[in-house]
Amino acid sequence: MTDEGFEAATGDGPAPSATPGAAGGAAGGAAERRAAEVRVAFEGLLQIRRLTNTAGGDPAAVPAVWERNRPVRAVALALEAAGLAPSAVDAEGRRVATGYRVGPGEAPGTVRVEWLGPPGGGAAQEEERALGACARVLAPLGWEALLYRGPRKRRFLEVEALPPP
Repeated sequence: MTDEGFEAATGDGPAPSATPGAAGGAAGGAAERRAAEVRVAFEGLLQIRRLTNTAGGDPAAVPAVWERNRPVRAVALALEAAGLAPSAVDAEGRRVATGYRVGPGEAPGTVRVEWLGPPGGGAAQEEERALGACARVLAPLGWEALLYRGPRKRRFLEVEALPPP
């Protein structure tokens, strides 16, 4: 999150202060506030779709122009709203949590989703299953996610918005 407003977790920020569902205390309150912010942001995104996707079909199943112009933010929001864990880095840029990382793809309008974690944390063994879960979240929202193998045989998704109807 920034002073400018809500920012979906891309997996390149600090570790969450608490895990979702943590009981009580300041950490539990922070997790509950974050979950509420994500829920409101995602509901807002779906409302934008309903208001702007009027060409026919299910408006919630097609990314809006806003999302097409900000695909990294839109994909990160969809993954976070689905309850998938983002990766995280510390102040020195070292991975400290296993989860998704969303960044720009190689082609304009595309997004790259990776499953990353701390060295020796098992992210490489989880990535095929975890990226499959990411793809299953994105598909009904109008995002095409193709699984590839990159350098060192690590898997990643290349994601892009399906064309409007």
